[in-house]
Amino acid sequence: MPYYNTNNMNVFLEELSKEYKEDIILLVCDGAIWHKSKTLKIPQNIKITHIPPYTPEMNPIEQIWKQIRQMGFKNEVFRTLNEVVDRLCDTINLLTKDMVKSITRREWIKYIF
Repeated sequence: MPYYNTNNMNVFLEELSKEYKEDIILLVCDGAIWHKSKTLKIPQNIKITHIPPYTPEMNPIEQIWKQIRQMGFKNEVFRTLNEVVDRLCDTINLLTKDMVKSITRREWIKYIF
């Protein structure tokens, strides 16, 4: 999706619901405005809960970004935006499935939901 807004979130939720129509999906979202919009259309098989504000430790993507910064952006100066994008793509491609699992795994999550 080219950008984030409520309309695109609605498209995402609709597609997610169709793909997993036999399942109940618990979607944990941050406080982005499009996650809480009054015009958000939440399908029957999707339940949304929100993490508390200012809790990056509860948002796994924050740990992924931290890893990306350590692997590819530490003490670096870039001359162009294209250099930044290229480095970001290269660094993301270095992330293995096991690395992502180890970074984002949260044992305590089973006690919250």
